[in-house]
Amino acid sequence: MLAQILFIALTAAAVALFSYNFRKIIRNIRLGRPADRSDQPQKRWMTMLRVALGQTKMFFRPVPALLHLVVYAGFIIINIEVLEIMIDGIFGTHRIFGGLGIFYDFLIGSFEILAIGVWLGCALFLIRRNIIRLKRFSGTEMTSWPRSDANAILITEILLMTAFLTMNAADARLQSMGSGHYIVAGAFPVSQYLIPLLPGSETALTAIERGCWWFHIIGIFAFLNYLPYSKHFHILAAFPNTYYSNLEPKGEFTNMKSVTNEVKAMLDPSYTPEPAEAGRFGAKDINDLSWVNLMNAYSCTECGRCTSVCPANITGKLLSPRKIMMDTRDRMEQVGRNIDQTGKGFDDGKSLLDTHISREEIWACTSCNACTQACPINIDPLAIITELRRYVVMEESQSPASINTMLANIENNGAPWKYSPSDRFNWAGES
Repeated sequence: MLAQILFIALTAAAVALFSYNFRKIIRNIRLGRPADRSDQPQKRWMTMLRVALGQTKMFFRPVPALLHLVVYAGFIIINIEVLEIMIDGIFGTHRIFGGLGIFYDFLIGSFEILAIGVWLGCALFLIRRNIIRLKRFSGTEMTSWPRSDANAILITEILLMTAFLTMNAADARLQSMGSGHYIVAGAFPVSQYLIPLLPGSETALTAIERGCWWFHIIGIFAFLNYLPYSKHFHILAAFPNTYYSNLEPKGEFTNMKSVTNEVKAMLDPSYTPEPAEAGRFGAKDINDLSWVNLMNAYSCTECGRCTSVCPANITGKLLSPRKIMMDTRDRMEQVGRNIDQTGKGFDDGKSLLDTHISREEIWACTSCNACTQACPINIDPLAIITELRRYVVMEESQSPASINTMLANIENNGAPWKYSPSDRFNWAGES
């Protein structure tokens, strides 16, 4: 009975803490401006199923894609067993679904095969990060915390899978000994090889089985509550992020309704302006970005695929699309902490632009959309860069001289070049 009370209290505390932190994340995302992403629901569902669940964009790099698929699918499917653990923990039973017979044997056997797949996949990911040291896992933004975050999750998954298999091995040994309430249930194609490594004492086996059982469920609760602080929050965020991703052609520039109204009114005095949200042009801080941009930042996996294909980064410029997303998330967290401490409306004298993201970074971008194409969950760093640029140009008039020259030429000549429209075809007569 004491174990059941402890389990219920632990479960309630874990769920309450996760809910508290999850509500904070939702609040931070809602700091962004409105954005309508309710159109084409069928296409959005298909995009989510294909990109988030099917992980189709991962397979441009087939080796890590296969490893990730094994780890992701294995970890999620294995945790179906958490349902049995929860029931056993609450009611004090043991392998409550054991009465399913051969179907239960199939489930446990499948879980074990997936568990060893997860174990090996995580081990290979650790090797890729820490021994091979792939270039895309490095960068100025990849400080000690992002590196240790990834390693901590991989090591945790290895420990959880080890505990799961050891628990099954001890359970199988106790079943064969006819010990207590250890009913004969389950198939153990992997953990059977661990049985010779275990002690023969019934007391020691029971302690190992119970210890691994508690470690497994406490580890899952700890993992759940670590997610809001980790890049692995994308396990949850990838699904809404892909559902609400931009369905328009990549590279299509977004227009502000307020500006569109002015242009149309100049061209047609009878034009009736559409409702437009008041506010500054572009974005200086996170509250100027849309909630979709902010959700993108929380969804970032920090995998570096965007930065590895960025032509600006490849040629040595300061821009890293991954850093743009990480900086946006850091600024959101900073604003969120300010709200927690002082309430809304507090000005800490900082902003996303300049404090976190430099102007050199935003002007290094070529707007090629390679980053959005490479992202495995449809994050759009270019949308944030564009809004920061829009603010610099339209609010501050502080764009680089080359940009000002181009804008002046477009205004005066109808093209980015300095030549008059009447001289545009002079080259044709030179031959």
